[in-house]
Amino acid sequence: MTDYAAAARYARALFEVSLDSGDASRTDQDLAAFAALLDEHALLSRTLLNPVVPPSRKRAVVEAVLARLPDCATVVKRLVLMLTERDRLALLPAVRDVFHDQLLEHRRIVRARVTTAEPLDVGRVAALRRTLEVATGREVQVETAVDAELVGGMVTRIGGTVFDGSVAHHLARLRQRFMTA
Repeated sequence: MTDYAAAARYARALFEVSLDSGDASRTDQDLAAFAALLDEHALLSRTLLNPVVPPSRKRAVVEAVLARLPDCATVVKRLVLMLTERDRLALLPAVRDVFHDQLLEHRRIVRARVTTAEPLDVGRVAALRRTLEVATGREVQVETAVDAELVGGMVTRIGGTVFDGSVAHHLARLRQRFMTA
């Protein structure tokens, strides 16, 4: 089983337990916070991800860290301890990502990445969000990026679908037509 498949299984189980407990949002926040803690502290991360360090020592370290996080959701604590005992803590970032995606899907929220040649003002982003919400029938979280190579227009990615309305794309299509004609 690939690491992603294993992470997805842990995330699905965590999601089901979180829904049963009624606080999936808190689980999402606490899971992200613990993953961020590992990202921010290189020594802690290296220790917990080092295969030479026995799982029993890793568990002691994780228990000490979790003791300093009294508000952390119980299901997140249990998951982190289980991953530690099984020496699978390296899966935590993928578990966090899959869990977050499942939570968004459950809430009928879709993420869109909009890339333009120049930064969009807040009003344009809001109008674009409304248009995408009407088109998808879901709430949309818009992430913007700037790529000057687009020349103009925009590229919108929603899930695995890309809508390329950039000037660079149109110029490339014209160039291709001229080359084949």
